[in-house]
Amino acid sequence: MTQSNGSASPRRGGDMPDWEKRFRAPRVSLPDWAEDAPHRSLFVSNATGTFELYAWDRTTGEQRQVTDRTNGTTDGLLSPDGEWIWWFDDKDGDEFGIWRRRPFAAGTPAGEENPDAPAAPGLEPSYPAGLAVGRDGRTAVVGRSTDEDGSTIHLVRAGQEPVEIYRHRESAGVGDLSHDGSLIAVEHTEHGDAMHSALRVLRPDGSMVAELDDSKGGTVELGLEVLGFAPVDGDTRLLIGHQRRGRWEPMVWDVASGEETDLALDLPGDVTAEWYPDGSALLVVHDFEARGELFRYDLAARELRRVPTAPGTVSGATARPDGTVEYLWSSAAEPSVVRSTSGEVVLDPPGMKSPGSVPVRDVWVEGPGGRVHALVQTPAGVTGPLPTVFDIHGGPTWHDSDAFAAGPAAWVDHGYAVVRVNYRGSTGYGREWTDALRHRVGLIELEDIAAVREWAVSSGLADPQRLVLMGGSWGGYLTLLGLGTQPEAWTLGIAQVPVGDYVTAYNDEMEALKAMDRTLLGGTPEEVPERFEASSPLTYVDAVKAPVYISAGVNDPRCPIRQVENYVDRLAARDAVHEVYRYEAGHGSLVVDERIKQVRLELDFAARHLGTAGASASPEASASTSASTSADVSREVGGTGTAR
Repeated sequence: MTQSNGSASPRRGGDMPDWEKRFRAPRVSLPDWAEDAPHRSLFVSNATGTFELYAWDRTTGEQRQVTDRTNGTTDGLLSPDGEWIWWFDDKDGDEFGIWRRRPFAAGTPAGEENPDAPAAPGLEPSYPAGLAVGRDGRTAVVGRSTDEDGSTIHLVRAGQEPVEIYRHRESAGVGDLSHDGSLIAVEHTEHGDAMHSALRVLRPDGSMVAELDDSKGGTVELGLEVLGFAPVDGDTRLLIGHQRRGRWEPMVWDVASGEETDLALDLPGDVTAEWYPDGSALLVVHDFEARGELFRYDLAARELRRVPTAPGTVSGATARPDGTVEYLWSSAAEPSVVRSTSGEVVLDPPGMKSPGSVPVRDVWVEGPGGRVHALVQTPAGVTGPLPTVFDIHGGPTWHDSDAFAAGPAAWVDHGYAVVRVNYRGSTGYGREWTDALRHRVGLIELEDIAAVREWAVSSGLADPQRLVLMGGSWGGYLTLLGLGTQPEAWTLGIAQVPVGDYVTAYNDEMEALKAMDRTLLGGTPEEVPERFEASSPLTYVDAVKAPVYISAGVNDPRCPIRQVENYVDRLAARDAVHEVYRYEAGHGSLVVDERIKQVRLELDFAARHLGTAGASASPEASASTSASTSADVSREVGGTGTAR
C-alpha cells in the first residue's frame, strides 16, 4: 500500500516523548557565506517541519525562508557576490531536474520576470554533477549526468546559450571555478574506476591546462579530489586531496607551473582542508577513529596549530574573513550546534530544544580483514543481555562517528542497545580498508558485521534471541543480504530504501551509480553475472527466516522501486513474514512528520515480533509501514554524491 508524506498533527511538547522531540527540534546546517559579501549566508533548516533553504543577513539579523516545496529542498549554493541563490529543482525527490536562481533579497529584481527562472536555460533536466558559480552570480559551470549523454559539463553565462566544455561516458563532475573565472577544475573517471577520480583543469573554452592522474601505470588505484582554488585573483594554486600514503591528505598543486607542495601532515586517519580567505593558510579537518578535530596550517611557516573543539564530530567547518572559524559540532550525547572559535553559538534556531542522548563507547573486534571499529550505545543504568539493533550505515563509502543521531537515540530510549559497525568499505580507516570490498561486494561487509555480532553476544551485551539487523540505503542492502546469507544470526530485519535485486537495481539506477557498481563488481551484469548473483539479496531470499520490514521511496533513483518490488514479490510468493511501506519521495524523506511516522512504525514492528516496548503508533498509520534513514543534520542535508 502506498501512503503519502505526513501524519497527524504533532502533539504538544509536554506530551511528546524525547525520541520524537529529537526529530522535531529545529536544526540548522553550517551556514555557507558569500566570499565578496560575508555578511550574507545560506543554510538549511527543518524549522517548518520540512528541510528547506534559508537566507540570513548577518548585518540585520533577518532570516528568510527561500524555498518551500512539498518534499523539501537541500541542494543550494550562494553566489560569491551574495546576490543569488542557486537551488536544484527536482520532482518529488527523484534528483532529476534543473538548477534555478533566486535573488538573495526578497522580491524580483529589475529586469527579471521570474524570481525562480531556470539558471541555465537550454540545458535539459539531468542528475546534478557539481556546480560552481562565478563572482557575478550569473556565470556558472554546471555538471550533468544522464543515461544518454554520460557526464557533461557546460559553461553558462547570462543571456547566452550554454557551451559544452566536457563530455565522457564515464562519471565526472565539476570541482571548482578559480577566483577570477579563468580555470575550471574537473574530477573525472575516464580510466574506468569510479572510486578513484583523476583531475583535469580546463579553460572556459574547454581547452586543457593540466592533468593529474594517480591511477596511471600502477597496480593500485589512487584517488584525487578537488578541495578548491585559492581564493585570490590570478592565483593558480589548487588545493586537492590525494591518497599517495594510503589515506586522504591535502596537497597544493599549482596548475600553471605543475609544482606540487606536499604538506605531509603528521596526523593519523583522513585529513581534508579548505583555504583561509586570504590564501595564506589552510583550515584542516582531521578525522580519526570516528571523531574529528580542527587545525590551522600556515603555508609559509609550514606550521600546524590546533583549533580547540570539544571531543566529538566536526561535520563541517569554514574560516571567516576575520580569522574566526565556524563549525558544526555534535557528539552522540549532545545535539548538533554551529559554534565559533570566538566562543559564540553562531546560529541557534528558536523553538523546541532537542534532548540529549547517551554517549557511545568504542569497541574494537578482530575480524577476518583486520580490527573492526564499532560504536555502542546502551540505555543508562541497564546491563545486558539486551535486545540489540545493528544499525548499518549507507554509502558504503561513509562511516558512523561520535555524532548526534535521532534514529539510534530512539532505539536506546526504548531499551535497546545500538551497535554501529564501520565495516570494510567504510571511510576514515585508510584507503585499503575503504577499497577492500571489491568483487565480493556485500559479503565482505557482512563478515565484519558478523564478527561484531559474535562479540556482542559473547560479551553479554546482546540477547541472541532479539537481534535486529537494520540499515538504510547501502545499509538496507546489507540488511537484506545478511538476512539471506546469515539466516540463523538475526531475529528481525528492517531495510530502509534498500537494494534487493542487484541486477534490476543496476539497470534502473542513475548513471553515476552504474559506474560505481561496475567498479565495485568489475563489470556489468552481462560481463560478470556470477558476481552480481553472489552479491544480490534476491539470490538468497528463499533462505530468509526472520520477519522483514521494507520501506521504499517510489521516486528513488539510487535504490529504484522496481527492484524492491521484485524482492517483495519473492517474499510474498512463499508467505514469508514481511511488511512493506512505499512513500511518495525519493531516497529518504526531508519531511519531519514523515520521518517520525516511519520510526514510530519501525519501533512498533520490532515490538510486535520481539516482545519489546513499542512507540504507540498513530491510528491513521497502518501496520504495513516502515522506517527511513535518520541521522545528524549534517548527514541529512549534505550531498551524497554517488553513494547509497
